[in-house]
Amino acid sequence: MNAEGTLIALGTIVRREVTRILRIWIQTLLPPAITMTLYFVIFGSLIGRRIGEMAPGVSYIEYIAPGLIMMSVIQNSYGNITSSFFGAKFQRFVEEMLVSPMPGWTILAGYVGGAVLRGLMVGVIVLGLSLFFTKIHLYHPLVTLSTFLLAAVIFALLGFINAIYASKFDDIAIIPTFILTPLTYLGGVFYNVAQLPSPWKEISHLNPILYMVNAFRYGLLGISDIDLGWAYVVMLGFVVVFGAICLNLLHRGVGLRS
Repeated sequence: MNAEGTLIALGTIVRREVTRILRIWIQTLLPPAITMTLYFVIFGSLIGRRIGEMAPGVSYIEYIAPGLIMMSVIQNSYGNITSSFFGAKFQRFVEEMLVSPMPGWTILAGYVGGAVLRGLMVGVIVLGLSLFFTKIHLYHPLVTLSTFLLAAVIFALLGFINAIYASKFDDIAIIPTFILTPLTYLGGVFYNVAQLPSPWKEISHLNPILYMVNAFRYGLLGISDIDLGWAYVVMLGFVVVFGAICLNLLHRGVGLRS
């Protein structure tokens, strides 16, 4: 397939994903908006008043806002690609893509692109909602945007792997329930990891979500609990590793060819 045909194929997959997201917006965009609003009301407005400042001039609700935005981006990027690609497997039209001259990276990029766009939509919605509860500063726009993109890509790739190995709909809920949700809550969204006692402080640094949340917080608030350079090393490393795994699984047809 030539370059023009590859771009057309890539654009078609992304357009299909975006159309799907917007067609069922009550399932894809509305629930995270409601959930995050409750987080802001309960943890930010009610509990936050008792906690006070997390850093000089930074209230608790300001501190958790970047983490809540990142949490919604991670969950929706992951959830979009698992449900969409597993649906393609279940309806058997993924086999048509595999036998076409379309390269494997195009299929992967198309589905990841759709997941990232859903993460962006939800992230913008949650960011808009946060402005009703607190003020948001954009100290480092490039850090904010790059962290968002890297985090969304990482969990889109992880969701793709989950969808490939899933044999039934129940399988796509295992990782979000038992791995993704605990790691998110323990990723420094609601607390400063520097305040944890040993050995929990050291153990927390093994959580990759901690680096994403703090890099995103640095972009919006200019403060972070971890070194920004290490955050990018961790995120780029996961992109490379998960991307290679996804392309290898696609090339071998694992879980895709009956």
